[in-house]
Amino acid sequence: MRSEHRRVKGHQEPAVRRLLATTFQSLTVRNFKLFAAGQLVSVAGTWMMVVAQDWLVLSMTGDSGTALGVVTACQFAPLLLLTLWAGGLADRHDKRRLLVAANLAAGVLALMLALLVLAGAAALWHVYLFALALGTVNAVEVPTRMSFVSELVGGELLPNASALSAAYFNTARVAGPALAGLLIGWWGTGPVMLLNAVSFLATVLGLLLIRPAELHRGRTRPDRAGVGEGIRYMLARRDLLLPMALVAVVGMLGFNFQLTLPLLAKTVFHTDAAAFGLLTTSLAAGSLVAAFATTARRSRPRAALVIGSAAGFGTLEALSGLAPGYGAAVVLLFLTGFGSIWFAQAANHHIQLGTDPAYRGRVMALYTLVFQGTTPLGALLTGAVSEAYGARLGLVLGGVSSVLAALAVLAAHLRRRGTTRTAPPPAAGQETVRGGSRS
Repeated sequence: MRSEHRRVKGHQEPAVRRLLATTFQSLTVRNFKLFAAGQLVSVAGTWMMVVAQDWLVLSMTGDSGTALGVVTACQFAPLLLLTLWAGGLADRHDKRRLLVAANLAAGVLALMLALLVLAGAAALWHVYLFALALGTVNAVEVPTRMSFVSELVGGELLPNASALSAAYFNTARVAGPALAGLLIGWWGTGPVMLLNAVSFLATVLGLLLIRPAELHRGRTRPDRAGVGEGIRYMLARRDLLLPMALVAVVGMLGFNFQLTLPLLAKTVFHTDAAAFGLLTTSLAAGSLVAAFATTARRSRPRAALVIGSAAGFGTLEALSGLAPGYGAAVVLLFLTGFGSIWFAQAANHHIQLGTDPAYRGRVMALYTLVFQGTTPLGALLTGAVSEAYGARLGLVLGGVSSVLAALAVLAAHLRRRGTTRTAPPPAAGQETVRGGSRS
């Protein structure tokens, strides 16, 4: 019996090793390993900063939700205004150097605010100003970082590296706020902000240790990388345009959990802060599991997977809004978190792997714009609906909107495929649009 047990265990161990090797394959690439290590530290610091900043604003204003809304608007407004320009910047210049400059700038800004808080000289307008400045830096950093991942690992490992990036982001989203809550209780908000400023050095150090000769770069970079040219490229690529439209709707109306979850916890289930934290943790835990699940992907996802995952996510979100009790909400939010990252990763991989490298910075800037830059607009609508009709309807609105958008994109996708099959072959010498395979 013991020998049989040893044989079974011996078969299991290689399978586990193969699974781990597949899951963390991108970490065998030295450049990506350095980048991911620095990002994990820096993102954890950023989430600590979010908690400290919100706590500081509430303490300054007597728990003003309006003040928190202004801070959020200051952080996201630059994404709306500058992200497309920043995408052209990423296509035209060395992404590694841009990221070093952006992280140094963000670290200096975080340090200046931390010193003001530690000196007891911080005013509310300081917080607004630094939120706007950091938002401006993020408008450059986000599309550059997203398009830089492909240079670190190449196209074959891009889905795995992107999924691991989502994994460390969600790990930091769980650990950062929890640690910040403890540290604020012990030391106050100033030291936590100081830790965030120092955390940017981890990313800078990782970037400086990267070997440029091992990066997967295109042979040339365009001398000019105009925003209009990038938009025309996107409009000519229907296989990219339809998923991008789906990302816009789901991002604007479906990803408003920072607004809907506090309202659900407080006004529907009447829970305390600890129970609210469990709802947020459940959503983040589901996202983390999905991030690891998508590490096995090695090729560009089909459009059908992107559309189906959007519909699945929307269904789960709507069910979360209709959850009969707190326990059911915890379970459904875990599944919703899983669905959210499964969709986001499928859309990201479909768009990025189908894009010509010369346009990748601008295309990912568009992706950032429609996915994150529309957040304030969606939050206003979702907030108004939740206030008028209850917190449950805010989640139901996001879920149903995502399902309807998926159905609309599915109809357009099927119509496009039918047109493609019945169209006559192109004339001899007719040029095709650059940018990879279509599906």
